[in-house]
Amino acid sequence: MNNSLLANLLAFYEEDPADPFNAYALAIEYSKSDLKEAERFFDMLLEKHPDYLPTYYHAGAFFAALEKVEKAEGIYQKGVELALTQKNAKTHRELLSAYNNFKDELDD
Repeated sequence: MNNSLLANLLAFYEEDPADPFNAYALAIEYSKSDLKEAERFFDMLLEKHPDYLPTYYHAGAFFAALEKVEKAEGIYQKGVELALTQKNAKTHRELLSAYNNFKDELDD
């Protein structure tokens, strides 16, 4: 992990913890090295910023990799619905594809 990148991301988060992008960037960065912290930030995003659409793709994949199947499935489903609500066709396609791949892997 790039410690200076993490330090910068933490500084941005401390400066503006209400900006969901700051927590999102930390969740992504921590997912490379500190799964507990990544989980904490993903959970925080899903709870405090449920309309922040970018969270759902990465959070779904993160929890699927941890084999938290029910949680990952719920995240993907909510993300697909949110993308439709927000009329974001590109993200809807990406989330739906990720969700379908996730379900296919469960069936294998």
